[in-house]
Amino acid sequence: MIRFNVPPFTGKEMDYIRQAVENQKICGDGEFTRKCSEWIEKKTGTSKCLLTTSCTHATELAALLAQVGPGDEIIMPSFTFVSTADAFVLRGAVPVFVDIRPDTMNIDETLIEAAITEKTKAIVPVHYAGVGCEMDAIMDIARRHKLLVIEDAAQGIMAYYKGKALGAIGDFGCFSFHETKNYSMGEGGALLIAHEKDIEDAEIFREKGTDRSKYFRGQVDKYRWQNYGSSYLPSELNAAYLYAQLEMADAINDERIRIWNQYRNELEGLAGTGKIQLPYVPDYCVQNGHMFYIKTADQEERAALIDFLSENDILAVFHYVPLHSAPAGLKYGRFHGEDRYTTKESERLLRLPMYYGLKEGQVSYISGKVKEFYGFN
Repeated sequence: MIRFNVPPFTGKEMDYIRQAVENQKICGDGEFTRKCSEWIEKKTGTSKCLLTTSCTHATELAALLAQVGPGDEIIMPSFTFVSTADAFVLRGAVPVFVDIRPDTMNIDETLIEAAITEKTKAIVPVHYAGVGCEMDAIMDIARRHKLLVIEDAAQGIMAYYKGKALGAIGDFGCFSFHETKNYSMGEGGALLIAHEKDIEDAEIFREKGTDRSKYFRGQVDKYRWQNYGSSYLPSELNAAYLYAQLEMADAINDERIRIWNQYRNELEGLAGTGKIQLPYVPDYCVQNGHMFYIKTADQEERAALIDFLSENDILAVFHYVPLHSAPAGLKYGRFHGEDRYTTKESERLLRLPMYYGLKEGQVSYISGKVKEFYGFN
């Protein structure tokens, strides 16, 4: 069976984990956490990066820093992972879902402004498959309406919009280092902070509401409880695992792009018949090979293709069930405007195996089976 995902592994992970153990520092904010954070800051240009225990927790931190509270409204797409909404629902806010663009599967920037009310606090663009949302338009809307922009860049590390790193364009950005992502620490994430004024509060929220970070820098003689907060620090063991991959980030990225391009080259003939659609990447976006998907005619055809591929030892999977149609989405959120594309396009989308280490011959085999299903030679 060709698996859908295999967590990335470069070979240095175990050495770095052993080094963390030998350093006798396996809790958060040790040598490897610092190295990972500095790497991300340098790569993205963000003012500050804080590693977290997940992208979910990074988004929760962003919600705290944005002072999101009961009754606030947060505009986002419905085609996203539950954490995008959860982080704000936990603060008592209302997710306001708007439709997506059928080409990129990202939030339709032309529908955002109509969804703004006096209760709107922030816009949360989700960069699906590592392809940037229309950030110029979104940032302009946010400036004119005095709203915050919190980027869900869970899939966006090493991807760019008009030369700007995804996650480092808005006020806050959130990365994921889950085992399904391009670079992994098993479970983990990062919060990117654009404005220096937010850094101290972020450190306090992340460190259980204390100024422990300042204590370890020698800025205070003892740390105290300063505010509410929680424990969002990942273990040094996780950070050590991640750093081995960040050191090889360019090589991993190049390999994923090679796989992505091979899929596209092998399937573009079939796409030319109109039987499937391939991913669209605007010229001004640089994607990161996070995902390769195709779109079938409808949900029934997709299910048949999944079964066919499984019979041929290939695990291919669909993606999100739109949040507005889920029980919690109906309870906590609302959809603004018409759902023209969110449900329809989500029911057509099928993700093919994609991971660092996927062989050229495997990609050819998978592509060949997709073409065989459609009777295309």
